Amino acid sequence: MEARTKTIEGWLSMINQGQLALPRFQRHEAWKADQIEGVLENILRLPSLPIGALLTLEVGNEELFHSRPIAGAPPLNGRPQMHLLDGQQRMTAIWRSLNDNYDDLSVYLVNDDNDDEPQIRTKKRWYRKGVRYPVWLNDPAQGLAAGLIPVHVLCPGSSGEQRMNEWCAQAGVDHRIMMRLTKLRARVASYPIPFLSLPVETSPETALDVFIRMNTSASPLKDFDIVVAQLEGAVGNSLHSMIEDLRHDVPAAREFGNMEDLALTVAALLLGKPPLKRTYLDKDFGRELARVWPSVRSGIERGIGFLRDEAIFSEKLLPTEVAFYLVSALWARVPEDGHDVEGRARTLIRKTLWRASFTERYAKTAATRAYADYMKLSAMIANPEATEMPELFDETANPLPSPEELARACWPGRRDRLSRAILAVSLHGGGYDFADGAKANADNIARREYHHLFPVSVLGVERDSPYASRALNCALITWRTNRKIAAKTPREYLLARAAGAPLGESEIRSRMESHMVPYDALIEGDYDNFIAQRA
Repeated sequence: MEARTKTIEGWLSMINQGQLALPRFQRHEAWKADQIEGVLENILRLPSLPIGALLTLEVGNEELFHSRPIAGAPPLNGRPQMHLLDGQQRMTAIWRSLNDNYDDLSVYLVNDDNDDEPQIRTKKRWYRKGVRYPVWLNDPAQGLAAGLIPVHVLCPGSSGEQRMNEWCAQAGVDHRIMMRLTKLRARVASYPIPFLSLPVETSPETALDVFIRMNTSASPLKDFDIVVAQLEGAVGNSLHSMIEDLRHDVPAAREFGNMEDLALTVAALLLGKPPLKRTYLDKDFGRELARVWPSVRSGIERGIGFLRDEAIFSEKLLPTEVAFYLVSALWARVPEDGHDVEGRARTLIRKTLWRASFTERYAKTAATRAYADYMKLSAMIANPEATEMPELFDETANPLPSPEELARACWPGRRDRLSRAILAVSLHGGGYDFADGAKANADNIARREYHHLFPVSVLGVERDSPYASRALNCALITWRTNRKIAAKTPREYLLARAAGAPLGESEIRSRMESHMVPYDALIEGDYDNFIAQRA
């Protein structure tokens, strides 16, 4: 490994010419405004402060990894000279700030006379109908009047100098400010950034090992980041692209949260391994993931279809992510033309889903417990004669909640497992809207709102009161229906709905019961009795 130094002007020239690229397994841009401000202030102050060394991999006749440009940089044109293994966030902040190509912010130098410790400020920006707001920041004179000079006028090179001259002319700056900016531009251009360079003959395995080890301090790599690197090194595939293809081919996957981590977990189970970091750190995991990927994809697609059949249409109705990856891994083991085999498997998986949702089985050590249950369940799917049951099905070790426990469950918007399980199962009978009579489905669930069956004002308590905000006092209905009900008592809004329904009270009763809501207990108006009856 060779240690060298290159100035900011040299680094920017390489980026502009497509000579410095990111291996595609690198994470995406992640720095916040204060981090961008900090690195620029370190560069501009006198004496300057170090921003840390970069780590690069020299590229020979062939790239070891697929590559992409730094965010905001020109597209790559041919083979780059170097891959940037460590330092992406710093170089992205420098490049985008000095070229003013952030969409959501602009970076400014505070116009004062403190050249030893210049101050940097970021301002939020946004577009509306093609106009960038706040509009006054588009006017150099108004920006200068507010004491703000865009950092992009300090960009090295001839284009940066032209940009500075144009801005100065539009802002009407005096000679003193012009000289200050010229001095600061020179300071930026000559700022040295050291880097360690892995030579051309470095193997992919060594480069990935160094990459993983270098990324374990300030911003540690996630399991997914490590597997991305391993997979690309092992078989040349991009896991980012594989996940995007999955989302494209199975659009419903977008509704179920972090598909990256869920896919890794499904893959681990299919490989007969617990979904733990030690599994993902195994150097062979990337290659093995590529081998089982078709099954991972099929399992997730079939698993999502099954969840929808069970009226779980999105992440906000998913009691626990264990249910998602356990169900998906099991469906990957079910023959697609199995007929009776598939019917038996569906029954097992349905029981798995709802017991995972309503018991405490996965409250602790979820990954290892899910792995143990998966191994027994997959054996039962493969062999109808298998008799060894998973611990999940042990009603003594993992009992279902009592009515009293259900009654205490909190509001389902709080990501509580039992609360979400109650909300999810309450849609199993159709979840028809109280007013328009539409059945809950994947297309309309996003337009549904959490509704207090007994409104908070009717109960005479604060909105966040645990007494009123219980899962058993909640139903998912359309926002229009929610607004119509407002602060009416259950009896008032039910009679109003019955008057507007073609079949009168019987139809409204049916709609309420499709949410597992006891109609008579609700209309009687005794809240405590209603909660007990629904439990």
